[in-house]
Amino acid sequence: MNLIIVESPAKAKTIKNFLGKGYEVIASKGHIRDLPKSRFGIKLDEETHHLIPTYSVAKENAPTVKEIKALAKKADTIYIATDEDREGEAIGWHIAHAMKKDPLELPRIVFHEITKTAIKHALESARKLDMNMVNAQQARRILDRVVGYKLSPLLASKIQKGLSGGRVQSSTLKLVVDREREIQAFVPVEYWSIDTVFQTNIDANLIAHKGQKIEKMSIANETQAKDITASVKADSFTITKIETKERRSKTPPPFMTSTLQQTASSKLGFTPKKTMMVAQALYEGVKTPDGTSGVITYMRTDSLNLAQEAVGAVRGIIESRFGAKYLPKEAKVYTKKSKGAQEAHEAIRPTMLQFTPEVAQSFLKADEIKLYRLIYERFMACQMEDAKFEQQSIIFSGNENEYRASGRKLIFDGFYAVTGAEDKDKLLPTLKKGDKAELQSVKPEQHFTEPPARYSEASLIKKLEAEGVGRPSTYAPTVATLSQRTYVTIEKKQIIPTEMAFTVTKILEEHFANIVDISFTANMEEKLDEVSEGKVDWQKLLADFYTPFMQQIEAGKEKIVSLKLAKPLGRTCPKCGEHELLLRSGRFGNFIACSGFPKCKYTEQCDAEGNKIEEKKELSEEKCDKCGSDMVVKNGRNGQFLACSNYPDCKNTKSINVQEKTSQTPCPDCGGTISLKNSRRGPFWGCNNYPDCKFISKFEPTTIKCKEKGCKGVLAPRTYRNKEVYECVKCKARTPREEEKENK
Repeated sequence: MNLIIVESPAKAKTIKNFLGKGYEVIASKGHIRDLPKSRFGIKLDEETHHLIPTYSVAKENAPTVKEIKALAKKADTIYIATDEDREGEAIGWHIAHAMKKDPLELPRIVFHEITKTAIKHALESARKLDMNMVNAQQARRILDRVVGYKLSPLLASKIQKGLSGGRVQSSTLKLVVDREREIQAFVPVEYWSIDTVFQTNIDANLIAHKGQKIEKMSIANETQAKDITASVKADSFTITKIETKERRSKTPPPFMTSTLQQTASSKLGFTPKKTMMVAQALYEGVKTPDGTSGVITYMRTDSLNLAQEAVGAVRGIIESRFGAKYLPKEAKVYTKKSKGAQEAHEAIRPTMLQFTPEVAQSFLKADEIKLYRLIYERFMACQMEDAKFEQQSIIFSGNENEYRASGRKLIFDGFYAVTGAEDKDKLLPTLKKGDKAELQSVKPEQHFTEPPARYSEASLIKKLEAEGVGRPSTYAPTVATLSQRTYVTIEKKQIIPTEMAFTVTKILEEHFANIVDISFTANMEEKLDEVSEGKVDWQKLLADFYTPFMQQIEAGKEKIVSLKLAKPLGRTCPKCGEHELLLRSGRFGNFIACSGFPKCKYTEQCDAEGNKIEEKKELSEEKCDKCGSDMVVKNGRNGQFLACSNYPDCKNTKSINVQEKTSQTPCPDCGGTISLKNSRRGPFWGCNNYPDCKFISKFEPTTIKCKEKGCKGVLAPRTYRNKEVYECVKCKARTPREEEKENK
């Protein structure tokens, strides 16, 4: 029996179907060994100055390792078949160590597509693990661990708990913050245009006035605009030039990771993370007429290479489906000029051209077919003829003014036959040189220059790629991390930095300029590429970074002024009676806490100015069954409950048995009656038509409709983090109560 070890269970299942008996295929489910989660896990060797990582198998991976070991004992040959990139090479190296095997003795197979032919070819051309690539991955992992474990605690101690810094994350955040600074500092500049229409509705642009060239912003104010307008109205125009030229719209290259993420974002509305999840499923294996198979090549790539067999096959389909005029004489070849491109990889393309989007419609999920169609059509388009346009231009000349009207007509659709043409024809009427031209209208229009646009996820990835920051596997996680850390919010596809992003970036610029320097980060990526090529020693790369970085950390501990609010209030803590109370700042605003923390954990709620909020206590008729004190009514996230008034000495709580009452609001699902009911988890509102209608809500709903796109829920009033809000009973989106009242 031969054992093949891959990363993904879906991939394992697909390959197993191809090979059948004689082969066992198992998935490692990603990394089975890694740096420990709860500690630094890296030691500095005092003699060699090498950074020595300590790897361990996480508890959740122990059963997988045990299963791999058991199968390895029975296997005649063990093949490492992880993805062909640094991460995959390192995963294979870790698997070998987990099995206590020599990594260089295990045959390593690679493939860019999961098809029967590709797998058999890989088995016939096995190689050894590439230790240069393994060391490049180790270097990246250690660099990221050093920055994350040393910089994040410093930010948390100086600014706010829960903050993080990262090697790629921080430089990416600076890009977003710098763009926002540009927008904030932007001063609009006034300019005017003279919108002119000649006979038969021909829109024309003023290109010269009194012998002076007119650019976009040449007309600076209303006075100039009025003078030129008067001149145009008094002028008489003749057609002095008519030009017709052929223009080409070049075929787009095949997709690589970054361009796939960008196109899926603009055309499908997919986030980069979603794009990669859907592409992963298409790569690892989906149902097809011939059984489960991978239908696209490897989706983490920055190469534009294409296999000759695939190009030959698609050229045959283009000729048979569209005709010889759509097929170039020679196959088109695309190359990527940027450094670090993995030219051993392929671009993203379909693996089975007979599995057309029309056929795939019956086998793939909704999101899968959308992305697959995009990939399939882009691959076909990249090997088709260019689209051809007839570019039209007419010059209208007067005594003092000159205008140009432009139009174009599609004369050969080329690759548009597959992708569709986004631009419509703009045809000009048939006119003759020397003919008089009559003015239909002349209107001066005021304009103001606009600030640069905020980054979208797609444009940010394009920027990262252009600057050489990160690699295909890091684009989507980097953007997602910024959002998860609340450094940015995404509204209408625009990435907007929060106030915390400005604070963190400013401190990093002052004390860790290299970490947020985009060129430094890009240069580090190039050095990691050189490690993978065997040109740079990975331990030297780490040592060159580690020593000066740790000096920066130590300097930062002393020089960075803490932004944490810790204002003494002149009151003694009522709980411990020893320490003074302080006004502090946290993730959810200001609060009052004992300066004896963590020994004394007393806290008080306060308003924005630090004034204590006296909690109103609503006494109940019940007594605490633990200490005999009065029980008071409190509001929690699940509604009201009873709590002992002797808190925190007594922390006894009790649910309130509510009496069923009927709401005036009808059920938003069926229109029936909803009532307040009780359960072991507390009170809730439910439809009386249960079980036919299963509507439930923690809070009494209103008739106000939720405004989230695609949501059919209604809003319910509740208190969230001491604020009055409306919360949708379905999608849980929250709106400030006052804002919703104004909108209503």
